Amino acid sequence: MTTKKDGYLGNPNLKQAGKKHEFTKKQVEEYIKCSKDPVYFIRTYIKVVSLDEGLVPFNLYDYQENMVNTIHNNRFVIAKLPRQSGKSTTIISYLLHYVLFNQNMSIAVLANKQTTARDILGRLKLAYEYLPLWLQQGIVEWNKGSIELENGSKIMASSTSASAIRGGSYNAIFLDEYGHVPAGVAEEFFSSVYPTITSGQSTKVMMVSTPHGLNMFYNFWKNANRKEGEEGKNEYIPIEVHWSQVPLYPGGPHRDEAWKEQQIKNTSEKQFASEFECDFVGSSNTLINTSKLKALSWTRPIEKSNDGLTVYEKPKDGHKYFMTVDTSRGLGKDFSAFILIDCTEMPYKPVVVYRNNIIAPMVFPTIIHAVAKRYNAAYCLIELNDIGSQVADILHADLEYDHIMMTTSLGRSGQVINGGFGGKGKSALGVKMTSPIKKVGCSVLKSFVEEDKLIIEDTDIIQELTTFVAKRQSFEADDGHTDDLAMCLVIFAWMTRQTYFQELLETNIRTKIYKEEIENVEEELSAFGFISNVDGVEEVDGVWDGEDRWFSDKKSDIGGL
Repeated sequence: MTTKKDGYLGNPNLKQAGKKHEFTKKQVEEYIKCSKDPVYFIRTYIKVVSLDEGLVPFNLYDYQENMVNTIHNNRFVIAKLPRQSGKSTTIISYLLHYVLFNQNMSIAVLANKQTTARDILGRLKLAYEYLPLWLQQGIVEWNKGSIELENGSKIMASSTSASAIRGGSYNAIFLDEYGHVPAGVAEEFFSSVYPTITSGQSTKVMMVSTPHGLNMFYNFWKNANRKEGEEGKNEYIPIEVHWSQVPLYPGGPHRDEAWKEQQIKNTSEKQFASEFECDFVGSSNTLINTSKLKALSWTRPIEKSNDGLTVYEKPKDGHKYFMTVDTSRGLGKDFSAFILIDCTEMPYKPVVVYRNNIIAPMVFPTIIHAVAKRYNAAYCLIELNDIGSQVADILHADLEYDHIMMTTSLGRSGQVINGGFGGKGKSALGVKMTSPIKKVGCSVLKSFVEEDKLIIEDTDIIQELTTFVAKRQSFEADDGHTDDLAMCLVIFAWMTRQTYFQELLETNIRTKIYKEEIENVEEELSAFGFISNVDGVEEVDGVWDGEDRWFSDKKSDIGGL
């Protein structure tokens, strides 16, 4: 019998390092059996805390057993599971097997929050305490954020960040709720740790999450999925669990439609779609159609700085570039952002994206100037709300940048009627965002993206578009999200409807967009023929002016024309 004196730091449930144990023949057989079969080990010896019953044996469900076997037999696994499906408990049970039966293993348990990561480690430690002492390794270190075993294996818990495991060497990394890690942090994390992950021949990565928008987790998942007989675009083996596979309680019936209806009543359809249906978008009130959002995919930039500058293409001679700018106060909340778009030909394409929420408004114009000047003196349109006018003034007066687009107004204050350098009415360096401008910009942006007239491949832009939702007769960021890059696109979309933009490109953008659509409509109508001389009214042939109006090209008796 083990006493407090025998246990680690007086805990009789933990084996001291260096404490010898005399194995019986049965224990030796069990040890060997457990080492070869993680499912058997978990079912037989792991205990977990049940909300209703307290400490109980971990009786794996079928999908949990499949998860354990898939992780055991593959290096890279990505799992998309609903809430309350025991995904974290399943993973830590496997990790416990991994460190017990392998020497000198280093494991990192990373979550979107450090408190979450330590909670996961706490559950692993609880399961460890209730293992038989003859299955345990002696304890060398037992802290809130890490443990170390006598066989040289270690487990540490931290938040998912680029600095969390930088410089370390890890045999396995468990990324819990990776879909909820901010896009910039997620990308920076993988840029810093990917060389460590791939340096070994048997290293493992377990990426597990409920969906949370079309972010990096979505792209890993999308590129891991494969049809039968086909290879995925990455090495990750996908695991998907539907909410109906999860029992209501251990040994009970599975969740059904009645359960679903009750959950929706207690929360909302949007929340259920995201957390239980595992819908990456989970909402139908986004500006861009959800099916189109799901089809968007990000690409790796050729350059990415720690200050938020992302470059996808180098400047090209003869190309025309336009930049739209949204400014914040640099207080760590909203972002100062700009998007530089190649408008030489359709489809348009963002080639440089910038987003930084701590840059001072006095410094921001310098970044704008450097990038715009490099890209063939790009034309800049700056949103003037809040302190945007200060940025525009510095760019114009102090940095003497000439290609700043102006807007003019006539009549009521804020009624913008034209784009260009001056003109009739009061002129301003930039554009004041008003409801009419935003309405037009959102409408045009929707058409651009859904009709592939604007190619979006930046992960931050995609993430913002998935949370750019209808609110109070307009569109803005959903609660807890930002829309600074999305608003840059709204400004750009509005700008393309202005006369000055069309003159710069020497083309009528809207005619080009809708010409093919109009021709298709005419072909469909011509198949049925036109009915003329109905009730004495003669048929009127019309011509489209490239805008929103039709004009008759001959006289008729309609309306006195």
